[in-house]
Amino acid sequence: MKVLCLTLFALLALALTPGLAFADELNSGDTAWMLTSTALVLFMTIPGLALFYGGLVRVKNVLSVLMQCFVMTAAMTIVWIAVGYSIAFDTTGMVAGEMNLNSFTGGLKMFFLAGVGRDSMSGTIPETVFVTFQMTFAIITPALIVGAFAERMKFSAMLVFSILWSIIVYAPVCHMAWSGDGSYFGDHLKALDFAGGTVVHINAGIAALVACILVGKRQGYPTTPMPPHSLTLTVVGASMLWVGWFGFNAGSAVAADGSAGMAMLVTQISTAAATLAWMFVEWAKHGKPSILGAVTGAVAGLVAITPASGSAGPMGALIIGIASGVICFWSATSLKQKLGFDDSLDAFGVHGIGGIVGAFLTGICASESLGGAGFEAAGLGAQLSGQLISIVFTLVYSGVLSLILLKIVDAVIGLRVTQEEETAGLDISLHDERGYNV
Repeated sequence: MKVLCLTLFALLALALTPGLAFADELNSGDTAWMLTSTALVLFMTIPGLALFYGGLVRVKNVLSVLMQCFVMTAAMTIVWIAVGYSIAFDTTGMVAGEMNLNSFTGGLKMFFLAGVGRDSMSGTIPETVFVTFQMTFAIITPALIVGAFAERMKFSAMLVFSILWSIIVYAPVCHMAWSGDGSYFGDHLKALDFAGGTVVHINAGIAALVACILVGKRQGYPTTPMPPHSLTLTVVGASMLWVGWFGFNAGSAVAADGSAGMAMLVTQISTAAATLAWMFVEWAKHGKPSILGAVTGAVAGLVAITPASGSAGPMGALIIGIASGVICFWSATSLKQKLGFDDSLDAFGVHGIGGIVGAFLTGICASESLGGAGFEAAGLGAQLSGQLISIVFTLVYSGVLSLILLKIVDAVIGLRVTQEEETAGLDISLHDERGYNV
């Protein structure tokens, strides 16, 4: 009887302790952290990415980029609640260890968030919070693509392509990686992607490359100088991205726990290492370090640590940061120049290449010898195999479907503005506004 009483007393004390809960019961600490993380990730798109990209374009196009990021936030919100969340997270028909169509895409049973109510739970947080947190990822991913075709694509074409891409490309890749038991990347390949190396960065990066090639080069590129109109805005935007990324990576733990704490630490380490790596390489090559190089290096480090933030330790983060800083510098300068494509704001060079570097090194830096959490698959070889297959699959899937969607949009409404509109600038020609007196 004494043991029974003590046991009941312990259970009662546990239940009444703030921040603690049993599985599928509300945990106030987890919920508070996820509410904060959701706001941080939204902050990454508006104003973070908007300012980062807006400062990099010429003065006559600054409002067009801000408009694209702002309207993308609104449009992707509606797409996500209407159909995106259902395709990404409807797990009807999924079985652990069994691969079928449901491993690649969800269904439409949660169309317009059917079944998601005030009391619906996703683990220890309200499902409404999880829906909104994932929505912020669905917002920023197509917004990243904007940087590749900045200053020359029609606003209408951008909007239609982004909506279609979010439904047909983004949501299924999200399902393949993060929908749990039965998912292609996670359950079958055992690939590690904690916060979006494949889902966000490789996915958007390859689409960005296809888009910039298909739309064509800006008038005068590469012979005409096209310097950023305001590096001040770019630095402010990059700083916001750095801060917001803690919600992006540490929030992907979906809990206020040790995993979130380590994700936050390795995010900071990788970003710092990549900033310095890019700066020193640029300094050695060109004789002077630049603020543009430093902030671009920081973004490269943020991108690369994203898939590894749940499995890498501090030493792994240092390796990933240095590698991404050096490799992304090469891709955004030498590779782009050699291949001749006009990726206006280096969406592919930083997000695509950085995502590939990070996703691959995740398979190495998860090693316990580097302070990592260990391998999901049976050993290093199997883990690297899973990482490589997920990378290649995402490149092919997103690349091919992005090409098809862009071709359809081009045939129906056209992708590119006229030469006169491009010369005048998209601010005045598409929106009848000017951001600055020029």
